[in-house]
Amino acid sequence: MLALAMHVTALAGGVGGAKLLVGLQRVLDPGDLTAVVNTGDDADIYGVRVCPDVDIVTYWLAGIADTEQGFGIAGDSHTVVGTLERLGTSAWFRLGDRDLATCLHRTAQLRAGVPLSRITAGIAAALGVPTRILPMTDDEVRTRLSLGDGRVLDFQDYFVRERHRPRVSEVLLAGIAGARPAPGVIEAVTDADVVVLCPSNPLLSIGPILALPGVRDALRRHPRVVAVSPLVAGRALKGPADRLLADLGYEADAAGVASLYSDLCDVFVLDHADAAQASKVEALGPTALVTATVMTDERASAALAEALLR
Repeated sequence: MLALAMHVTALAGGVGGAKLLVGLQRVLDPGDLTAVVNTGDDADIYGVRVCPDVDIVTYWLAGIADTEQGFGIAGDSHTVVGTLERLGTSAWFRLGDRDLATCLHRTAQLRAGVPLSRITAGIAAALGVPTRILPMTDDEVRTRLSLGDGRVLDFQDYFVRERHRPRVSEVLLAGIAGARPAPGVIEAVTDADVVVLCPSNPLLSIGPILALPGVRDALRRHPRVVAVSPLVAGRALKGPADRLLADLGYEADAAGVASLYSDLCDVFVLDHADAAQASKVEALGPTALVTATVMTDERASAALAEALLR
């Protein structure tokens, strides 16, 4: 598979985003890919700063991810969390030991005043990742979910502790008004030949990035923005994207996702299973590209990457 000579910036979060990034990294020359990653789901757990989306992306691009469960490091042990549980701590967040080491390093650096973007670059370099990984912001933005039962939960309480089962009435982004894109984020969008919105949850992973001041405007001005639907035949392959769209009044299908990106997206990619929705997508503005979007392995990820870049 030949490398494509172009600079690509991809907005991502979660497993779907990580899988496409792996494909993009495979088909692009080293150093030609920048990943801007959601940090709205970051949390302080067990006394350390956990950045789930940033770490998922980093581990997948480093080739060390636990690809079965989607997050964490392959073959990791859970001695620390298991011991905490025996000591009486509610250990509902299953953080592996090697993953915990990443978080310990990050936490110490943050306490020393090092910005998250610099810490993330250092971790990626240590793991041999050629892709430039940028957290969306160095400021604290926290995604919270207002529920139908009146509760407001932090993201990890909703997503992990309650297994994203409650009905959501609103997605809240605490701190977004005062947050700034991390250094290099706007430039990465502006200078890219192609910007890709990965098949990540449009409301929980891509939404926080787009809500940062200046990001959506930069995408609207860009001549080639390609978005990939995370839904296939009306279902999310992983996570609650389909149910969340329905909860918040959107159509829970590929066209519903396209409606969220129609002001900034030039090409919208949907799976063969959703080919009948191509006309609905194009009525919203973007050109529809129908191709195979289910990434069962690295070869399928690379094939999708090539299709949307060409």
